Amino acid sequence: MSRHSSAGIAAVAFLATAALAGCTSTAPSGGAPGAAGGPIAVKANDSACEVGTVEAPAGKITFSVQNTGTKVTEFYLYATGDRIMGEVENIGPGLTRQLIVEVPDGGAYTTACKPGMVGDGIRAPFTVTGTAARSVDSNTKLAEATAGYKRFVSSQVEALVPKTQEFVDAVKKGDVAGAKALFPIARTYWERIEPVAESFGDIDPKIDGREDDERDPGVQFTGYHRLEKDLWVSGLQPDSNAIADQLMVDIKDLATRTAAVELTPVQLANGAKELLDEVATGKITGEEDRYSHTDLWDFEANVQGSQAAVAALRPVIDEKDPALGPTLDTRFKAVDDLLASYRTGDGFKLYTELTAADTKKMTEVVDALGEPVSQVAGVVTS
Repeated sequence: MSRHSSAGIAAVAFLATAALAGCTSTAPSGGAPGAAGGPIAVKANDSACEVGTVEAPAGKITFSVQNTGTKVTEFYLYATGDRIMGEVENIGPGLTRQLIVEVPDGGAYTTACKPGMVGDGIRAPFTVTGTAARSVDSNTKLAEATAGYKRFVSSQVEALVPKTQEFVDAVKKGDVAGAKALFPIARTYWERIEPVAESFGDIDPKIDGREDDERDPGVQFTGYHRLEKDLWVSGLQPDSNAIADQLMVDIKDLATRTAAVELTPVQLANGAKELLDEVATGKITGEEDRYSHTDLWDFEANVQGSQAAVAALRPVIDEKDPALGPTLDTRFKAVDDLLASYRTGDGFKLYTELTAADTKKMTEVVDALGEPVSQVAGVVTS
């Protein structure tokens, strides 16, 4: 888990020093889902995604997503090119979860429900009208906070590029042992910033796609996990070098894109929760690194990224809900302490060494942390 003395996270924490100024908008807030002045109701099931309205004014937009189906689902709001404006994952059958997004620019967007959390989802056009002031534009200190988090992202990307290059070089030299050792280390930097990386819908599947993900016909299984399979299961293949080269091209593309990305406080809050959803749905289950079983490295990195985002917003949280911050501290520490018990050397036990009791404890502490983290978006936009 994230260490509270982490220099990168501490740097983010002190940069966020003022309360959030809400963005100017006529977007609905409060009230019952679907009612005038309330969140936009979304009814999702295994074969439909019914959005209460197809249009909303620019600014803060809230969706209340109810899963009436039998499969776990997700809900997304996409901009052009499948750029993710906001998402809420891991909505179990019978549950309702909120998604708050800041959309300052009018235009054409897309909503999507993903029953089973796979594929492109059930999509529909969504229009945002007018324009709204960005929250960071109306508060200099808040702008400094989001800029501080962006510097955290930049620092992770600056480490991701050379460490992935080391991994790629080891693969191309046929140094299987070296590549195996570098695999979870390189991925750490990716996992810490996964919500930002995933916001680029076309690049994430190439870098972090899994073998059984749905793909368009003719699209290859590439990226980290394809090389993971080659290293741990099938042995290096005739095209492993080409796959490694493409991974490096995609990582450098990611670095270029993140340098230009604009972040909002709501994205930080949503990203903090998305990272915990990643832990719950991929790391605790052993699904993510299914060949190497290095899931706990990813687990730690996801929580570090979540804590960095929360730290950036902490002064806002403390002003608007003084009880929430100490609760977050306690819950993050509980996850830190549990993960520390699975350390071995410079890394962690493999997933295959864990027992059912171990994964149950992990689920409990992550769920306990996820509850207060899910409140952050609402607090900072109140």
